[in-house]
Parts: sequence; structure tokens; C-alpha cells
Amino acid sequence: MEARISLITLGVADLERSVAFYRDGLGLPTEGIIGTEFEHGAVAFFPLAGGLRLALWAQADLAHDTGLEARPVSPTGFALAHNVRERAEVDAVITAAERAGARVVKPAQETFYGGYAGYFQDLDGHLWEVAWNPAMLPG
Repeated sequence: MEARISLITLGVADLERSVAFYRDGLGLPTEGIIGTEFEHGAVAFFPLAGGLRLALWAQADLAHDTGLEARPVSPTGFALAHNVRERAEVDAVITAAERAGARVVKPAQETFYGGYAGYFQDLDGHLWEVAWNPAMLPG
């Protein structure tokens, strides 16, 4: 298998509410919800850096598609990381997320690797790290 991830899909409880959080609260661009003409097909895509896309899909529809039982999200099962170019952006992103309804689980602070980072959970409990790492600045 080639190490090529092109899409990250998050299962969400309320698709419209989650689209509003990511679009209006975090400012991510999207064409909105598409695929509503298909049973279990409604989804929203958000283009990210490097050709990667974030998809939001109702958790019930993801469970239907996979045949797995829907279960609560484990916030420590994985984390998405958003690396920023400047230290002050960490606070700005976390503040915007909190205003949009996110739960800040670890306020931004100095890190062991010489950076600055904090964590929030989106409306469904998915964990996001917002980090400024001087050794790993985004392009």
C-alpha cells in the first residue's frame, strides 16, 4: 500500500450542525451538503492543504455503509492536527473553535518540543490539536 491518504471522513451526529461549525465557526470552505438525493449519501467536503479533503458524513450513514454498529466517539482514539505558521494563530484558532461551540480540553501552552499547542473537541467529540511547531512549519 502506498502511504497516500486523500480523504479523512468524520462521522457526525448532525450533519447540518457540523457543517456550520466547520464552515462558519472555523472558516473552512465547502460547497455544502451534497448527495442528499441518495439514501445515506448526504456528505460535505472541505478542501485542505496538499489536496487532502475533510468529509463530514452522518455517523448513522457511515455505520450503515460499513455494516458496523454506531458507537460513541472515543476522543483519544485519534487526533487531527492543524499546524499553523505563527504562534499567535494557535490562540486565534482555538478561540474561534470555542466560539463556534467546541470544547477546549487543553488550553494552548508551551510544548516539550519548543512549540506552542492546545486541543479542542468539535461538536461530536473529535479531537483537534492546534500547534505551532518551529521545526515543522506548514508550506
